[in-house]
Order: sequence, then C-alpha cells, then structure tokens
Amino acid sequence: MTRPPASSPVASATDAAPFAVLRIDHVVLRVRDAARSMAFYCEVLGCTLEKRRDDLGLVHLRAGSSLIDLVTHDGKLGRQGGALAGREGRNVDHLCLRIEPFDEAAIRARMARHGVPVQGEVQNNFGAEGSGPSIYIEDPDGNGVELKGPAA
Repeated sequence: MTRPPASSPVASATDAAPFAVLRIDHVVLRVRDAARSMAFYCEVLGCTLEKRRDDLGLVHLRAGSSLIDLVTHDGKLGRQGGALAGREGRNVDHLCLRIEPFDEAAIRARMARHGVPVQGEVQNNFGAEGSGPSIYIEDPDGNGVELKGPAA
C-alpha cells in the first residue's frame, strides 16, 4: 500500500470520519435525448430500467448494485444544471456516496469542522437500495455530493 506524503491533506486517525463510505450509490447524468441515452445504457451496456419519474424527467437505471440516473436537460430537474456541458453548464449533477452509519448530527459537525456547508435538511431520496436519508454538500470545485444512508 502506498502512503500519502506527510504534507498530504488526508485526514489523520484523530480526525476520522463518523461514517464509512461503502460504495457509489448512484450517478446522475444530464442528457439531451433520454430515449437515445436509455438505449445506450440498456442495450449497449446491459443496464435495466429500475424506476421512471416522468414528472421530473428522470429515469433510474440499474447498474449492478448501483444506479445510473438519466435526467433530461430540459426537464424539471435537468433545468437546474444550467446549460449543457461546454464553457458553461454541466452534465453530471452529483455523485452519491452510500455511507453508514447515517448520523445527521455527526455529519453536520464534521462538515462544520472542515468548513463545508451542508445544503438544506435531510431528505428521503430513492437510491440503489430504495428510499433513505440523504444530505447534500459540494466538493471544492462545486460538484454536488450526496451522502446517503441505508434504505428505511
């Protein structure tokens, strides 16, 4: 195992996270053409349709134990990302990390210690294991990160 250099910002044992990252729960991709993207992920890569939310322009595709969510760029959720990828806008909405335990107070305390704002309140969101608690933060580049607890 390679160790990070002494100057690395990797957390020390005394500043251990109050949870463990288990895996990527889901990735949300903004797409121009939902049918074309579904065909690619399902027919080319072998994903299967898990759930559909036409009111949001959202499709959940099963990818092993994780999900790939496709959001139409002009749908209710997709419009929140601005222009599609280019000089402005983005296609990846957020990365979701499945964590355990999900202790809201401990998560908020850790984020506060590191100067990372928590966005809003805990939400009950659908993910690879079903619906469960989620809280959102951003990485230093403004990429959304969802910390997701176990399905209820």
